[in-house]
Amino acid sequence: MTTPASPATRKRWPLIATLFVVALFGWFGYRAITPAATVPAAEFTLLSGQKISTADLKGKVYLVNFWATSCATCVKEMPEMVRTYQQYKDKGLEFVAVAMNYDPPMYVMNYAQTRQLPFKVAMDAGGTAAKAFGDVQLTPTTFVVDKDGRILKRYVGEPEWDALHKLLDGALAKSA
Repeated sequence: MTTPASPATRKRWPLIATLFVVALFGWFGYRAITPAATVPAAEFTLLSGQKISTADLKGKVYLVNFWATSCATCVKEMPEMVRTYQQYKDKGLEFVAVAMNYDPPMYVMNYAQTRQLPFKVAMDAGGTAAKAFGDVQLTPTTFVVDKDGRILKRYVGEPEWDALHKLLDGALAKSA
């Protein structure tokens, strides 16, 4: 013979259900089930001194890559970033490589010049761009942004290149 649940047990049920839902969000990742985030308002100061903002890039598909000359993975992935940019620039891809605020400007300038980086290279003086993009601290971190200013993907670490290229193909086809 079963006994009916006590009033205290019935009051705990919503709490248990809430904890279960919170645990599911944590397990599957909240961002995985939410729509794409909008790119934040951010301004980048290029090595030339020119300023460019995410508002200036609206209507274009672009990558924002946070990196540092002291980051081994960043240095390793940079030749592939250059190849990716070269492959997609004529289709409309823009690219901003944002050096972290702790990276000495002379190192960044030297790296960009000796490697002949073909895309925009910026310094994140004060770390304002990294903060705007969700307080980026790990490098490399790369954001893929569509023409409507939605972040399609955030890569922490080196991207899986075939998947990145497929994503760019789709985003650039939609923007054509």
